[in-house]
Amino acid sequence: MNAPTPRLTLIAASLLLALNASAQEAPAPQEKGPAAADAMLHALEVKYPTPYRVMETNEVKAVLDRVFAYLDRTTPAEIVNKASGAAITDLSKPDPDAVLKPGDFRLTSYEWGVTYTGMLAAAAATGDRRYLDYVRERHGMLAQLTRTYLPLVRADVQNAHAPIKSFLNPHALDDAGALCHSFLKAKAGAQTGVDYTQMIGICGDFVTKKEYRLKDGTLARGGPDGKGGAKMRPLPDTLWLDDMFMGVPTMAYLGKTTGDRKYYDDAVNQVLQFSKRMFNPRLGIYMHGYVEGMRDHPEFHWARANGWAVMSMVEVLEVLPKEHKGYKPVLEQLRAHIKGLAAYQTKEGFWHQLIDRNDTYQETSATAIYTYAIARAVNRGYVDAQMYGPMANLAWNAVASKVTSAGQIEGICVGTGMAFDPAFYAFRPTSVKAAHGYGPTLLAGAEIIEMNKKFRFGLNDSGLMFQGARQ
Repeated sequence: MNAPTPRLTLIAASLLLALNASAQEAPAPQEKGPAAADAMLHALEVKYPTPYRVMETNEVKAVLDRVFAYLDRTTPAEIVNKASGAAITDLSKPDPDAVLKPGDFRLTSYEWGVTYTGMLAAAAATGDRRYLDYVRERHGMLAQLTRTYLPLVRADVQNAHAPIKSFLNPHALDDAGALCHSFLKAKAGAQTGVDYTQMIGICGDFVTKKEYRLKDGTLARGGPDGKGGAKMRPLPDTLWLDDMFMGVPTMAYLGKTTGDRKYYDDAVNQVLQFSKRMFNPRLGIYMHGYVEGMRDHPEFHWARANGWAVMSMVEVLEVLPKEHKGYKPVLEQLRAHIKGLAAYQTKEGFWHQLIDRNDTYQETSATAIYTYAIARAVNRGYVDAQMYGPMANLAWNAVASKVTSAGQIEGICVGTGMAFDPAFYAFRPTSVKAAHGYGPTLLAGAEIIEMNKKFRFGLNDSGLMFQGARQ
């Protein structure tokens, strides 16, 4: 091998000197220990499926406004001729051809009782009078129809025609309870200018005196049909957890408006008697259906029914005097239920259709009801804001993600009876036309606005945390 030339030797030496100098001048490398590596990983961006933050008030209101715009457009407060579709403007005279103008939803359904209550809450939380006007227009129309058609219905129940006959002659709690609750809430707090006397008389009387009950006074379905037989709903002496909401808040608010303690007593007894039969203290959630006299019961923990139960308790506590002997038991039952529900919230912020069955879909209406009830419990001091405020915000973000640009709400389970197998619940369809999710979404958004006005939540060590009460 030939020896390197003097020129190549000189170049190599120069390069070696330059490298040595560079090494001496370069800063010492950063320490690469476990702590430094952990800090870098801790700062990695997280891809949350549901926005992991607190929505500003204007953002929440934007969601509610989309829902409002859709409902205002598709639930007209108008009476028309059933054949021609022409508007009937004089509602003081009965008309055998008069019907409510068809829309996407029914103005006298129990779901719309919840929607009216949600509109009232949204008006209070946002200061936007459009929500209150929505209630005023429709409640006012129902009050006028009641004055016009009630005498006819009472005179000839079988043959009389009325655009709102199911309300004027109720046959079930679904016909009366949730509507009555909205009337009582409007009368107590909102300035609608509507005379609710007749309407509250009809629905309040049905809930407290005419609905079938078990021997201990618990509201039940499947009672006598008046002809020596029994109504099969689906079996005699059946309890549906739904009826904690369909009847009990009305009882409590009648206590508030009349001052008669018997209504408070009835409301408390209902909560405790339903809970004794249907609440599973080990799981912290309720079964949907119960049949008196059976040894075993179909213990399926349907999400929306649990929503009606938790919503019922926060509504009762809103008006139940704190000195009432039932106040503490109802409060403790609410706390136990909210604690139970908390254990089942999914990573996306929802709850499953069957709460304890992860193989069932994530359902929107129940998630909205839980959002409302948990946020209300935080706002009233029933539960700790530190524990439950963050999950309520996550739940609201989940619900908001289901509100389309057109204001429709996706992922709402359609109407559901009770059953004795999981397939029935697991395969119930969902639809944007299922009315059950609209009122709860309005309630949820309104209560989240109130909660985030009262308390601060933000990221701390990457987690959404309670940061204190606002001044």
